[in-house]
Amino acid sequence: MAERFDNLVEGLTEDRAMSVILADPETLDRPVDKYMAATRLGASDTEESLDVLIKAAELSPEHLFDRITRRKAIDALGRRKSTRALPTLFRSLSCTDEAAVINAVDAITKIGAPLTESNQGSLIKALDGEDIQKRAVIQAFCRLEINKAEEAIRPLANDQNPLVCGAAKAYLARVHKETSGLDDLVPQLIDPIAGRRRSAVIDLGDAGDVTRLEALVAAPVSMSLRARSAFQLVDPNKTCHVPDEYSELITQLLQDNPQHLKLRQEWVCPVDAIEIENNLQHRDEARQYGGALSLMNMDKRSRMELINEIKQKLWSDYVTHYYLTSVISLQGLSERSDLICLALAETIPQYTKSRIAAAWGCLRLRLTDQKPLLEELSVSANWLPLKWTCRQVLKQLS
Repeated sequence: MAERFDNLVEGLTEDRAMSVILADPETLDRPVDKYMAATRLGASDTEESLDVLIKAAELSPEHLFDRITRRKAIDALGRRKSTRALPTLFRSLSCTDEAAVINAVDAITKIGAPLTESNQGSLIKALDGEDIQKRAVIQAFCRLEINKAEEAIRPLANDQNPLVCGAAKAYLARVHKETSGLDDLVPQLIDPIAGRRRSAVIDLGDAGDVTRLEALVAAPVSMSLRARSAFQLVDPNKTCHVPDEYSELITQLLQDNPQHLKLRQEWVCPVDAIEIENNLQHRDEARQYGGALSLMNMDKRSRMELINEIKQKLWSDYVTHYYLTSVISLQGLSERSDLICLALAETIPQYTKSRIAAAWGCLRLRLTDQKPLLEELSVSANWLPLKWTCRQVLKQLS
């Protein structure tokens, strides 16, 4: 989500962003500022900045920087959620830049306005693209719950590409209540290919079938991605209330113990410092979890030494930051309770997952001095899984 990177454009004013985004890139000392401006204007709320974003979404794609800026502007229009952007977004569906088309589809979905017959027809035409574009369009019809796309989407449930057929099965489950096709997505949650695991997690969230929650919880995929899908299933109206029958599974998901995930043996590295450090930095979350599991399996002295060593080298890396915080929390390592407090206080969006691990660590280590911050987050946190976690921790910390 673009919101994660707002901190990167904090120094860019709205006026400066509006003056740069439409400028000829050849006249700028830093042409990259054009698409940074799009991100900045996505966070604005003025009508003038919206007008400028709409114009930027129609920039000519001939120049590389204008092409990238157009993509970013289209993405930002989804964040602004104004129906005034819809005509521009639907025109974007017919462009030859696949990334811009996909961003336009996502933006239309985020705006969430009822679509005319003509609009729906334009979306159906956008199915005639590469598989990644097909997937985005199917997801749009699913999330907007448009039932008139059935004829076009149903055959895609048999597509050879799991990314396409998974999205189609989610559409049929959510919009047409045909959930049997979701059976094929459950084995995909432990597929050797990371992208297939991630897409299955997303598709099960979109499908809306809460009976798949248990399988989702144990998938070796990023906790944040699983949490997003899980909360779609148990709290679709975003009330921050999880029904009692699902509370235990949601707690298990958010505590994120790698011992409870379905890890293939090849994802778990030897209990060796170098191997663990390498796994924690791997691009595949399953291998990251395998590294965290091996770290937990070390004898305590070796484990503490390695945590201290990795902290010195990689604490600024938000992925490693999360796994260190998580292991300290899960194993109640009071010697490094300072890292729990540091993680809970992190405000940069990329560290939100670490704040969840830290909140559970406060409960495990009885860090009652952190209650004021936990109380603040239980009210003001933007991400529901963090807000819900803090509320659960406070109930048990009292």
